[in-house]
Amino acid sequence: MSGEPPNPALLPVGLVDLLPPEAEIEADAVSSIMSVFADHGYERIKPPLLEFEEGLLAGSGAAMADQTFRLMDPESRRMMGLRADMTPQMARIASTRLARHPRPLRLSYAGQCLRVHATQLAPDRQVAQAGIELIGVDNPAADAEVVVLAAEALAAVGLHRISFDITMPTLAPALLDEGGITGPARARLIRALDRKDAAAVAQGGGPIAGLLAELLLAAGPADPALALLGAADLGPVSRVLYRRLSDSIAAIRAEAPELRLTLDPIEFRGIRYHTGLCVTMFAPGHHEEIGRGGRYVSGDNEPATGVTLYPDAVLRARTAPAARERVYLPWGTPRQAGKTLREQGFATVAALEPAPDSAAEARRLGCTHLWRDGEAVPSS
Repeated sequence: MSGEPPNPALLPVGLVDLLPPEAEIEADAVSSIMSVFADHGYERIKPPLLEFEEGLLAGSGAAMADQTFRLMDPESRRMMGLRADMTPQMARIASTRLARHPRPLRLSYAGQCLRVHATQLAPDRQVAQAGIELIGVDNPAADAEVVVLAAEALAAVGLHRISFDITMPTLAPALLDEGGITGPARARLIRALDRKDAAAVAQGGGPIAGLLAELLLAAGPADPALALLGAADLGPVSRVLYRRLSDSIAAIRAEAPELRLTLDPIEFRGIRYHTGLCVTMFAPGHHEEIGRGGRYVSGDNEPATGVTLYPDAVLRARTAPAARERVYLPWGTPRQAGKTLREQGFATVAALEPAPDSAAEARRLGCTHLWRDGEAVPSS
């Protein structure tokens, strides 16, 4: 009925409550990921959820403007933005608060972001992120470090057979520039490339139609795709981009030869602030991105690269771990007993008053075990 109040459990589209045990599982996964980053010298930063709009959307942050919630700050009467992505915040901190910090600067972060729009493949508007930024150096070794470290972090939470899909989003525009494709014809060709429409590319590609058609077919495992790209008739700018792409893939192979790398030479979609080699991560059998990263410009033209993992998607892609075993401690259980159990990996639930049937109370509270006669025994 229209006069009935809304259900208090109803949430806006794209927002969910994370309940037990999923909330604890996610927290443990983020902790494992961040521990890997810290082991490699990445220092953690905690930026605020809200910033003044002009700061949040400056530089690389401008690419997230259409995904940013805005509100008026009642204190300063200035417009503020709620972050939709944490990488622009890292760039701001690096160029201001840490401007004099030695380079390369290695930063890590974990937190929640909120986006205006969801997508069919990514229906959540509140997005958990955990990532790293490597700021102040532009070479293949840096590109390789963030990719290899992402693989190590994913392995730490149980994901091993990951596909790392590599792109060079600056390559397609360079090819169009070298082919003299401009104006409406360029816009139509970009749409055709975006849709992987070979017929439209052949029709609108002009002098580079054959090259573009060839590169459309090259997408796949990285080594043959890279070989085909290297054999193509590239112009001077696109040839430089090819060499950098080749050197970065070689650096990744040298550090982690077991990684599954794919390459799409003329894919250019993604977050618009990326300016060089990019990578998107997928788990077998899942179409949802579990991570994304790439090269960008930090602050006033400082080179940077990084990778962001999406813990919610990571957990959906891996086999669910067994729930942590819980032990019910009846009224009067010695404190040392609970301490010993926790050291053994159990969670303990202590009674706050005597119960007539400890086993029944343990089951009611969702405990797998019960402390009885000096040991943890199954509650069922």
